[in-house]
Amino acid sequence: MPRSLRRLVHLVLFCPLSKGLQSRLPAVKVKYLLVAWFGILVASWVIYMQYSSYSELCRGHVCTMLIDSVGEQSSLSTLVTRVISLADVNGDGKVSLAEAKSVWALLQINEYVLMVALQDKEHAPRLLGFCGDLYVTEHVAHSALFRLEVPSWLQPVFPEALGTALNQWLAPAWPRRARITIGLLEFVEEVFHGVYGSFYICDASPRRVGYNAKYDFKMADLQSIASEATVKGFLRGRTCEANVDCTYGRDCTATCDRLARQCNVEVVQPNLAKVCALLQDFLLFGVPLDLREDLEKQLRTCVTLSGLASQMEVHHSLVLNNLKTLLWKKISNTKYS
Repeated sequence: MPRSLRRLVHLVLFCPLSKGLQSRLPAVKVKYLLVAWFGILVASWVIYMQYSSYSELCRGHVCTMLIDSVGEQSSLSTLVTRVISLADVNGDGKVSLAEAKSVWALLQINEYVLMVALQDKEHAPRLLGFCGDLYVTEHVAHSALFRLEVPSWLQPVFPEALGTALNQWLAPAWPRRARITIGLLEFVEEVFHGVYGSFYICDASPRRVGYNAKYDFKMADLQSIASEATVKGFLRGRTCEANVDCTYGRDCTATCDRLARQCNVEVVQPNLAKVCALLQDFLLFGVPLDLREDLEKQLRTCVTLSGLASQMEVHHSLVLNNLKTLLWKKISNTKYS
């Protein structure tokens, strides 16, 4: 028991009232006063015990509430344990008030929660440390798939063909682009059905994906990633007139039930189809001639993937593995592998 509480107990239970006070207060009032003091003491002790251990508070409900939208219920306890482990910065087995405040602030940031959930994924940026609501991740040397991105205000006067030609000239050699692509496909596979559920890439644009100095793919910006639970929660009960009204982020789109005027909750275009549309511009120029026909065919098949994830899991895996195998055969046993 803290020293201040022990002193309060001593004063209430063992220190006699002064004679003057005894003469002024009837015995009944003194008894009620003692009961009130004792009630305050008990309430203070309960509050102290409840909040002195923030790790227990987190295990109980707060952390679970915050990360409930990340994964499936069966895996939440594992994720909560990981959060608590990260919060214990000094490794003393306890989460102090300062540590708890820091992790509480971080849990308000969706990107941080996703980063914690995806820490065991090879192609997600590693979390290096945090302080307060600030956190540091590993440096991704190339934070976009293409090196040149024309600002929107300049696009009307900047020919698209010129931008494409410059990006092709600045791009890594084709075998290195194949290596980056294989990493991107592996990431798509990892988040399709992960430990904490499925995740959607809701902005499959070149500025969201990158690679490091060794040409290993890294997801440079996790803000475009959303859990299946988050997307379904956004779509459930949402009124609509057309499919465009049922879009989470930039391109996680479900169908609109025009009779009920409500969005369905299943996203119809899988991550793989969106990624393959992006790869057509990144991978086809400079491709070896003996590979071009097969690669174009595989990418066309990939881009047209659509349907509910529960109904296309086998087809999704088949297309993804075929594309990975095609690329890997070309660069395996070379310096680019």
